[in-house]
Amino acid sequence: MATYKKRGYKPKNNKGEQQVQEMESTTAEVFDTLDETASKSEQWIEKNSKPLFFTLVGIVVIFLAFLAYNKYVVEPNELEASNELAFPRKYFDEAATAGSGIDSLLTLGLEGADGNYGFLDIAESYSGTDAGNLANYYAGVSYLQMKEYDKAIEFLSKFDSDDEMLGPVSLGAIGDAFSDINQQEDALEYYEKAANKKSNDFTTPLFLFKAGQTAMLLKDYNKSEKFFIRIKDNYSKSDQGRDIEKFINAAKYAAN
Repeated sequence: MATYKKRGYKPKNNKGEQQVQEMESTTAEVFDTLDETASKSEQWIEKNSKPLFFTLVGIVVIFLAFLAYNKYVVEPNELEASNELAFPRKYFDEAATAGSGIDSLLTLGLEGADGNYGFLDIAESYSGTDAGNLANYYAGVSYLQMKEYDKAIEFLSKFDSDDEMLGPVSLGAIGDAFSDINQQEDALEYYEKAANKKSNDFTTPLFLFKAGQTAMLLKDYNKSEKFFIRIKDNYSKSDQGRDIEKFINAAKYAAN
């Protein structure tokens, strides 16, 4: 016959009663600990309520100040710098297609005219903006075209971009400047950086090829061959890839 425990049932033996008492004691201790912890937490919060409140207020103020700074300082500054950039850009673009008088056009772009800023002014006055950063690029390229290589390197080195084209081109332009003053080791370093900056079908094979040619000048024929082979394997349809076999063979022949 099935049996059941009546309500209020207690174990008949001492061992069972002792286990129940131990469980009750442990449970009581747990609740006492929880009560004590909660009490301490309440006391800590009560004691530090003012510092906590002011810390929270400080965080909110900093956040609001950041939003206000971006809205009322950074954004207007960016817009103003971008508008200023239009004037020297006009002379830079004209110089690209001019048959003569290029240096005078580039100088106008660099220094400005008629109360308008040039690239140099914009780079200095708006150094924290995208337009100020871009002004360094235009100034560097302008100096490179004017064969003022030290200044070209200076301004191009200040320019920083992850753009698919401008990033590699700016590094390659530094390589060109070093090459023109016969610092071929430095030129090779920047051609490599330019080739590895972004992978695309235009700048990558172009600067791999320049790196290969520069390595040949430095008599590092094995390195040169590796650059040319990368063009063959990955950019065979590029302008540099069409006759790349003869450059690979030239590097192999020179190495032997």
